[in-house]
Amino acid sequence: MWAVLPALLILLSSANSGAADVADSDAMAWLTKIAAASRHINYHGTFVYQHGKNQVETSRISHFVDARGEYERLETLDGPRREIIRNNNNVTCYLPESKTVVIEKRAVRRFPVMLPEQLSGIGDNYVVKKGEPSRVAGYDCQIITLDPRDNLRYGHKFCAELTTGLPLRAHMLNDNNDVVESFAFTQVTIGAGVSKDMLKSRYAGVSRTWRVDKSALEQTETSAHTGWMLKNQPAGFKKLTEMKRVISSRATTVSHLVYSDGLAAISVFIEPMPKSPPPYGPTYQGAVNIYVKSQADHMVTVVGETPARTVKLIAESLSSRDP
Repeated sequence: MWAVLPALLILLSSANSGAADVADSDAMAWLTKIAAASRHINYHGTFVYQHGKNQVETSRISHFVDARGEYERLETLDGPRREIIRNNNNVTCYLPESKTVVIEKRAVRRFPVMLPEQLSGIGDNYVVKKGEPSRVAGYDCQIITLDPRDNLRYGHKFCAELTTGLPLRAHMLNDNNDVVESFAFTQVTIGAGVSKDMLKSRYAGVSRTWRVDKSALEQTETSAHTGWMLKNQPAGFKKLTEMKRVISSRATTVSHLVYSDGLAAISVFIEPMPKSPPPYGPTYQGAVNIYVKSQADHMVTVVGETPARTVKLIAESLSSRDP
């Protein structure tokens, strides 16, 4: 019996590995479907967004796609009034309380997309699993989880509508399995019944006398070597971009490096020390952790939707390429 036990264990291991591969393949297919759905599906609904301990916001969103591109209207339903109109990458934000219109270009959208279009490398840093079916806002949905392989990143749990893959609920989880950020539709219409008329601005007609802020359009960025690098790059994170940015509120250029593990992104900003720097050390806003420090007459600010330890690790690893 003991002689054949190793062979049985090998066979059992092989069988389990094959089943896991099938399960992982199916889960990855669902992840790809989720990533595409909220970009290409028409939907209209109300959702609740929670971040931090007691920060809860209710908003209404309308999303429409046609041959010309992607359109979206987002309106807050509690707290200060705010309306965001998006036409592809052109974004207009109406702030009635201050009678201000903010105009900017935004290549990256957040809700309800929490996944990049390219998912290569996700499996290196996360275990992707298919869970049990569930139900959200009257729709049946499929649970997909992303469990981090270490404590440098958050976990994720999606519930995707069975037919379209539209994420109806999503949780971001820390290593104690506590929710650090979440959204969930309370009511939603998918596909038929959603029209472009739902995207008409409530404030476009009355905002002609409001102050218009186009300062974000004045920011420019150029790919360039910044002279900075990481001595100890966190496992799984790779440098995506390195650039120098001109920001209207800054007297000099700001160096900007972006690192990602395929899902979470971390930005590193380096600029000459300002006259009145903010407090050094860690802060956070919901799931976003921030770390500020001084280094070689510069102020370093690291911002990432990752655990605080990851942001601090990157901040402490930053080094000038020149001696």
